[in-house]
Order: sequence, then structure tokens, then C-alpha cells
Amino acid sequence: MTSFEERLGYKFNNKALLDMALSHSSYVNECKKSGVQSNERLEFLGDSVLSLITAEYLYKKYVQYPEGVLTKTRASVVCEKSLAVFAREIDLGSNIKCGKGELGQHGNFRDSILSDAYEAVMAAVYLDGGFEAVKKVYEERIIKAVDEAIVHCSNDDYKTRLQEIVQKNRSVTLAYEIIGESGPDHDKRFEAQVLLDSNPIARGIGHSKKDAEQHAAKAALTLMGETDV
Repeated sequence: MTSFEERLGYKFNNKALLDMALSHSSYVNECKKSGVQSNERLEFLGDSVLSLITAEYLYKKYVQYPEGVLTKTRASVVCEKSLAVFAREIDLGSNIKCGKGELGQHGNFRDSILSDAYEAVMAAVYLDGGFEAVKKVYEERIIKAVDEAIVHCSNDDYKTRLQEIVQKNRSVTLAYEIIGESGPDHDKRFEAQVLLDSNPIARGIGHSKKDAEQHAAKAALTLMGETDV
């Protein structure tokens, strides 16, 4: 098993699929070998595969949210910026085959190329191992992203709401502090507390530091008598 496959968390039966997924069009245009294909068609398929997995995860976990919020959240997760982050987590850029021009400009580490290659790799996993295989690989990476994104796509941005209340009294200082961390790398739990004038008033737990802070802010709002949180 190659080091990249280990980072990805999947071993390919058909290595040709992985090779295609890692081949940028600039590399194919310069390559003299016949039959070499770029990752563009896989990228097309991967976009739909990732959208479906993300939609399923949102549908099952966030039953309280309407279609509009789920759609916005999916779009913010299955986007160039987010997918480039996932790609960097597995050092995908070091494995992308680009033409000399792109490599000279470090194009293999550019967000657009990284995100496209990530979609292609996920499509390759799907074709090689099926839906459950790619779901296992991808879901481990989207949990934190989805949990953070849905806050900004709904009315549940508790930190902003708390900040607006606190700002009415300019003498009060609002701050957050991470006070605990537990769980394995793929399922971390963070505990945060919110402080007013350095005094802790509420705590919250989440899959990411930002998520934990949101839960702490929600708890603080409840203590302040806010009834719609």
C-alpha cells in the first residue's frame, strides 16, 4: 500500500483509476504515451458523488433544518475552498501529476487543481470500491466542515447573537477558551467555555473548536433568558 493510499485510507484494486485521478490535463497534454487520460471526467463524477454523500449526511443528522439550510450547507462544503482543505490534509498536491509549466508555478498546490483532483480521487474510489467505500473515506473529513458550515447557513450563529447582546454594555469583555480535548483524530471532541470579564459563565462541547464555542455561546444565551435558542 502506497503512502498516499495510507493517508487517503483506501487501497485501490485498480491502480489505473488512481493514476488517472492524479493526472492533470496539463500533464496529459505533454505526455507522449498513448491512452493516458486526464482526471477531468472523474472530476465530473466526483462532484456528484460528494454532493450525494454530503446531502445524505445532512439529511440524516440535521432533521430539524429545512431544505434551504441544507442546500446552502451542502454548497459551502462541496466547494473549491473546502475540498482544497481536504486535499491538503492528505497531501494530495504532492501526488498530482502536472505539466512542467504548472509544476514550475506550483500549480499542483493551487486550490482549483487540488479541489478538482480531490473530486477525481473520490470518484476513483467510488468506481473501484463502490458507494460505501467512498462514503467511509469522505465522511470522516466532512463531519467538522458540515457542523461548522450549518451554523453560518442557519439562524444558529449563537456567538454573533451573544456578541450583539454583550456590546450593549461596552464595559463587558467577551472571550472564549478551549478547556478540553478528547477522542480519536477522526472524531475529536472539544470543550469550550465563554467568559464575561474573565469569568466563565457557560460551557459547550463540539466536533471542532468553533463548534464548541457555538455551543458555549448557546448555553450562555439560555442563562441570559433567551428563549429562542
